[in-house]
Amino acid sequence: METFLIKAAQLVLALALLVIVHEFGHYFFARVFGIRVEKFYLFFNPWFSLVKWKPKAPAKRKKTKDGREKSSWRDTEYGIGWVPLGGYCKIAGMIDESMDKEQMAQPAKPDEFRSRPAYQRLLVMVGGVLFNFILACFIYIGIAWYWGDRSIPYENAYAGMEFSEEAQKAGYKNGDIILLADGKPVEAKDRDNVLNVAMAKEVTLRRDGRDTVIHNPEGFATTLEHGFFEYRLPVVVKQVSAGSPAAEAGLQENDHIIAIDGVPTPSFTELSAELVAKSGKKVPVTVVRGDKEVVLNATPEDGKLGFGLKAPYEIYETEIIKYNFFNAIPKGIADGANQFATYVKSLKLLFTKSGASQIGGFGAIGSLFPPKWDWRTFWEMAAFLSIILAFMNILPIPALDGGHVLFVLWEIVTRRKPSEKFLERAQICGMFFLLALLLYANGNDIYRFIFK
Repeated sequence: METFLIKAAQLVLALALLVIVHEFGHYFFARVFGIRVEKFYLFFNPWFSLVKWKPKAPAKRKKTKDGREKSSWRDTEYGIGWVPLGGYCKIAGMIDESMDKEQMAQPAKPDEFRSRPAYQRLLVMVGGVLFNFILACFIYIGIAWYWGDRSIPYENAYAGMEFSEEAQKAGYKNGDIILLADGKPVEAKDRDNVLNVAMAKEVTLRRDGRDTVIHNPEGFATTLEHGFFEYRLPVVVKQVSAGSPAAEAGLQENDHIIAIDGVPTPSFTELSAELVAKSGKKVPVTVVRGDKEVVLNATPEDGKLGFGLKAPYEIYETEIIKYNFFNAIPKGIADGANQFATYVKSLKLLFTKSGASQIGGFGAIGSLFPPKWDWRTFWEMAAFLSIILAFMNILPIPALDGGHVLFVLWEIVTRRKPSEKFLERAQICGMFFLLALLLYANGNDIYRFIFK
């Protein structure tokens, strides 16, 4: 119960921060352009609010150049709802889930969203996504400045590296440890070192205990995508899911799985292939527990045993790279951009059968947080979720920010504004789609909790 409460608290706190920043992005640009904001809420408030505050209207309003009264921050009702599934910024004259149909039936007022030029409406709609990305970068800057960056020297990665298919064609082998690039030491894996290795003519490796030299093919670096190797991940158990095949077999935290049915599994890649091949069959699982080898019998289900892996930083000896404030700025921005690019690339997995079955809701998100409160991990997860929120909201789906952006861009390109009736219907269709997706994702969580 304690673990559940700690994870839930981290999830709610992270979501509260991300939602406030996202909605403030919309609020900020609306106020910059003098668009009236009627409500600004953290969490949803059907029927009642936990907190509600409406400032006193200004005694005297400022006026625009054309003589009309300017809207003020005091025109907005601020509050906290009781349903922690998001939040909202109700902008006057905007066709969305919070629109006032009676208001929309009246002629557009000068301080309403719908009366504003396309470029202003575009900036209001991308404001939330932009602020979420900026928040992620600020968090990464803070992490680099306060905690530094954890780095694993290559020589400490005793299991070596795992290489892409292109790299293996060029002569690299899984398990190789990179030592030199054109005679210069390569100390740890970061963006610059990966690029240096890819562009080097001669790379010195440690293979099976011996130093080996290979030559990169001409133009090797140009054939690679985002990096071409990762730390090889020995299969060391971090946690075992209750009721899983791993739990039934007696697998324990810190067990190091070295073989499945007699086939060596030096890394998770080999383990995963063997579990898929032996799915549904009882097989011997050889683990190193302390200083002893233990053989357990387990039956993989759908190619899985049901346990979490330790990350490279929890297995290999690490070093901390310290950054001063000014050096942390480019580091944090690069981390934010890299995380965004990595998430975009991984999204294609959702369109596979196995990927769709892994879609999760709030339970899956909450499970990403550690069972014990750790501020560094919390902030790393908050930054990661901020990137996800930014990307998901910019998807061109009606009812999301990206849907509004799509229609505004259409208006800019064609110089024809979609009718309010069309926008309203598109909004309703988008809401039904998102509701179905929400039910599916959280339904997956419930199914996994009950049956797996």
